[in-house]
Amino acid sequence: MSEEVIELTRALIARESVTPEDAGCQELMAQRLQKLGFNNETMVFHDTTNLWSRRGTANPVFCFAGHTDVVPAGELSHWHTPPFEPVIKGDLLYGRGAADMKGSLAAMIVATERFVRDYPDHKGSIAYLITSDEEGPFINGTTKVIDTLEARNEKITYCIVGEPSSSAQIADVVKNGRRGSISGELLIRGKQGHVAYPEHVDNPIHLAMPALAELSQSHWDHGNEYFPETSFQLTNIQSGTGATNVVPGQLKAWFNLRFSTELDFDKIMTKVNAILTGYQLDYDIDWTFNGKPFITEPGALLDAVTGAIKATTGREPELSTSGGTSDGRFIAPTGAEVVELGPCNATIHQVNECVSCSDLKQLTDIYYQTLVNMLS
Repeated sequence: MSEEVIELTRALIARESVTPEDAGCQELMAQRLQKLGFNNETMVFHDTTNLWSRRGTANPVFCFAGHTDVVPAGELSHWHTPPFEPVIKGDLLYGRGAADMKGSLAAMIVATERFVRDYPDHKGSIAYLITSDEEGPFINGTTKVIDTLEARNEKITYCIVGEPSSSAQIADVVKNGRRGSISGELLIRGKQGHVAYPEHVDNPIHLAMPALAELSQSHWDHGNEYFPETSFQLTNIQSGTGATNVVPGQLKAWFNLRFSTELDFDKIMTKVNAILTGYQLDYDIDWTFNGKPFITEPGALLDAVTGAIKATTGREPELSTSGGTSDGRFIAPTGAEVVELGPCNATIHQVNECVSCSDLKQLTDIYYQTLVNMLS
């Protein structure tokens, strides 16, 4: 049984599912779930394939969520072995998606197979929400599936997202929330002209600098017991015509805020606009709302997950909201308790991405024991 998770991970890695392609990964998963009595529903939105699979009709609904798509392999010559030909060296399984997150998907499937065999008449329902659009624009994946489920009043009660949450050891960190994310593309207008005639120009670079400095140095909040202080980061600035004797007519700046539950989109936009208006700038902003912050406080799901980790590894995991965003941000607003738990994240998105085989076996045991704690 313990080798099954390795073989399934290898089978998934061998499918070249660069976002938004699924390359047959979901079909492979669905076939195994169907044998357990799951009802599979494929949802295709534009270029994205999604799988909603459920066993049972009762509540609570315990859901495994994840993605089959992976980021591009990058420079192939830098890989020790071909990225879509899984290779084991010692305890490490190499291949694109090994840690992010085909290893988690395989562990979920094998754990579910074991649990259904041991508890065929389990409580509630087990579900899978799998997308091929997590590494891409994230507009036709989990968010669309959730919209579909909400429209028919089908609710997820508890959810484990298989993102690689672990740091130094398997399950040493569980993400019980994520910061919100909002991005802005700022356009500041000036007046173009010759540098030798400053009286005839309005330099947007000069105009922007005080405002951008204030934005970057502003204190947004103090955070709270679950989240650090909100962070504002400029990610790019562009201006100029390419000539050294021309004052440009406009400046573009891109920025992002990762924010806590102390703030919301409206408060952030209001403060940014107030600062820019205070400098009497002629500007426009295009906003992108990447996701609201969410937190899963101690309760049934965290008790089940941390109890499973303790029973399997002997460790008490750290609860954290650090890192980027995940598809949990689309599931949590429905009222679901959501955590992220997966392999170590040291090599994700890198060349020579790999995962520990022994970690995957332990992760399978943790997922299994969580199901036992929740639904037996």
